[in-house]
Amino acid sequence: MQPIRKSKKLDEVCYDIRGPVLEKARKMEDEGQKIIKLNIGNLAAFGFDAPDEIVQDMIRNMANSSGYTDSKGLFAPRKSVMHYTQEKKIAGVTIDDIYLGNGASELIVMAVNALLNSGDQVLVPAPDYPLWTAAVSLSGGTPVHYVCDEQADWTPDIDDIKKKINSNTKAIVVINPNNPTGALYPVEVLEQIIEVARQHQLIVFADEIYDKVLYDGNTHTSLASLADDVLCITFNGLSKNYRSCGFRSGWMVVSGEKKHARDYIEGLNMLSSMRLCANVPGQYAIQTALGGYQSIDDLVAPGGRLTRQRDLAHKMLTDIPGVTCVKPKSALYMFPRLDPKMYPITDDQQFAYELLAEERVLIVQGTGFNCPTPDHFRVVFLPNIDDLGDAMSRIARFLDGYRRRHGKS
Repeated sequence: MQPIRKSKKLDEVCYDIRGPVLEKARKMEDEGQKIIKLNIGNLAAFGFDAPDEIVQDMIRNMANSSGYTDSKGLFAPRKSVMHYTQEKKIAGVTIDDIYLGNGASELIVMAVNALLNSGDQVLVPAPDYPLWTAAVSLSGGTPVHYVCDEQADWTPDIDDIKKKINSNTKAIVVINPNNPTGALYPVEVLEQIIEVARQHQLIVFADEIYDKVLYDGNTHTSLASLADDVLCITFNGLSKNYRSCGFRSGWMVVSGEKKHARDYIEGLNMLSSMRLCANVPGQYAIQTALGGYQSIDDLVAPGGRLTRQRDLAHKMLTDIPGVTCVKPKSALYMFPRLDPKMYPITDDQQFAYELLAEERVLIVQGTGFNCPTPDHFRVVFLPNIDDLGDAMSRIARFLDGYRRRHGKS
């Protein structure tokens, strides 16, 4: 029998958040070992439940959820998203500019599929959320990674962006608030990105799924609010702000200068119609979520659960010799750096395997986020204080042993 091989389009695709190290963790769990999972932002697994009012509204509308909706989604939730864009000061958005999807992830893939031809390039941050790199590759395009500068709190390096633009560049991806670094970009940086997009006629893909998960009184500026003459596609949803990952309820907003993009928008409409519609119960959650009590504010307030866990994880990590970490201003993650002189790591996936095997703590290696060097890893700080403290202590113990084994203590 001839072997059946996967598509060559997958050669450049990786999603190590759910990759080989996770498979090893699953086998260990099958053997009865307890793993502390710091690899994925799945809030429900850590006791962060969706607000009751959202769940109740979905239940009440379940009898009305059997049929397909308009391919872009129900009117009422799209209207509530339109009102939200007005709150975010994004100008000129109509109901027709809003697409509901099975999470923001589906819409990201749709937006990239509709745009790219073979050989087209998209600027993607490094480190990035790997779905973006994968979506570009699967669409026949080439992801070109621009640098986010750790020394500048992980903000994009504008000069590096400019150097990497050529005649094949079609779009730039901006993940703000950022996964995996927890960075929140200043308005000045966003304005510089807009100016680059304006000069080179690039589409801006703005991933803003964490726009309410903000610490220390920080505020978020939607990139699309800064220009009405640049085409912006903004992605958001309920997964993180409303602890509703499994509802798969997201949206995409087309804003800015649309006259020259009519053909592209027709492509978005075609792909939207092909998948028929987003799941209907999840659509019914949107209006209630956006219009109801914003309980995320309690979690990120001083003394709130997420703030306390962020502070604990950051302190315990940076107390470890040779570990530095930019303190997250947003999102659910931190992206610590291991001093290469103290931790001579050449294969960070192997490093993650060893941490899992020795201490039963599951992380994601930095190269899984297209970080160019094997000296970072991502942790989520979602476990409760006791489990999180235990996990950080295990990481510290492992790193102490790692230094000793390599004669660096």
